Amino acid sequence: MVGPYVFALLGLFIAAVPVAYSLAGTSILITLIERGVGFNPAFMVQKAVSGIDNFMLLSVPFFIFAGKVMNVGGVTYRIYNFAKSLVGSMRGGLAQVNVVASIIFAGMTGTAVSEAAGLGTVVIKSMREEGYEEDFAVAVIAASSTIGPIIPPSVPLVIYALMANVSVGGMLMAGLIPGLLMGGALMLWIAAIARRRGLPGGAAFRWATVWASFKDGFLPLMTPVILIGGIVSGVFTPTEAAAIAALYATFLSVVVYRAVSLADLIEIARSTVVDTGVIMLVVAMAMIYGYLVTRAGLTDAMVEWMAGVSTDPNVVGLMIIVFLLIVGCFLEATAAIIILTPVLLPIMKTSGLDPMHMGVIIVLTMMIGLLTPPFGMVLFVLNRISGISLHRIVVAVAPFLIPLVAVDVLLLFFPVLVLIVPRLVM
Repeated sequence: MVGPYVFALLGLFIAAVPVAYSLAGTSILITLIERGVGFNPAFMVQKAVSGIDNFMLLSVPFFIFAGKVMNVGGVTYRIYNFAKSLVGSMRGGLAQVNVVASIIFAGMTGTAVSEAAGLGTVVIKSMREEGYEEDFAVAVIAASSTIGPIIPPSVPLVIYALMANVSVGGMLMAGLIPGLLMGGALMLWIAAIARRRGLPGGAAFRWATVWASFKDGFLPLMTPVILIGGIVSGVFTPTEAAAIAALYATFLSVVVYRAVSLADLIEIARSTVVDTGVIMLVVAMAMIYGYLVTRAGLTDAMVEWMAGVSTDPNVVGLMIIVFLLIVGCFLEATAAIIILTPVLLPIMKTSGLDPMHMGVIIVLTMMIGLLTPPFGMVLFVLNRISGISLHRIVVAVAPFLIPLVAVDVLLLFFPVLVLIVPRLVM
């Protein structure tokens, strides 16, 4: 009975039916086949409601709102200028600037799309003016945007924590070192490309410039310090941190910088409601689908199959990474995390893989999927911002998948890189 669940869902995906409707349609269709027309739909309603009746999910709209307000409120420019003062003098400096800015911005927004949209406009314009190839500029932005959902705060890590029933605070802290490793790997990759292509550096490094840009961007730069420090110290929970991020972003953009009007806030709120509604609907429908799939024996079948291939944790982890890289080409990252986490969780436990350790790997792998055709969301965002064709963007981004996958595999073989921070501070 497992086959119809999988093939019906894939068929709806191929037909371009939205993810939530695909999940709901498949669940209803299979239930009709199993129980007949007269089945009681109450269990579906109960599963859907219980799936989103969770206090921790409140962090999702707050983080989304904070990211959108910062993008509109001029915070992005101040972060970019500070990053430029730090590493702009390096060979290929503006590309390195983008990575450093992405690391800082990651501590504020928590989503790859927000990061690509927010920094993309600023970075593409600057790199064009400095004579960089457009394709290279877009590739750097795309690759560095994947850091956003790994460094806390992170919407995908919150969703994974809820689906896997692990500590949200611990899950957020687990992404700190991996996010920094991603940034370091991308900077080394860019340095190698810059040397080979003979890319120029920027103005000479000056402490006076760093200090001036730091003072100008001090308040935005305090955002990740406040959020991460508050969570680690126990002053507030991850959900409360999300609310504080939204309030702080609004205060900076409306009161301090006066860059966001009431009309802007209303539009940002409307957009946040739409984005949150989409995520919550997918979560609710995925709960129904996950319940039916588990009852049909899919998780047991996958556990048995993988156990037959290997019981070595590293081999199973590599199999999961390869599987998710393929899935990421065809399924949006958040939806994939929601749908597949309940399926993969028994496999992790059977193989001795820590769910928190694998959570970072799963989210990172799905973020790489945002850079792969045909459904890579970041590719479409940068296509709209830059005006460069999707084909050119895909070709330019492809080499940057290498350092990201390398970090993914490194984290698999060295779990301490993921688990040391949550073990120390939580």
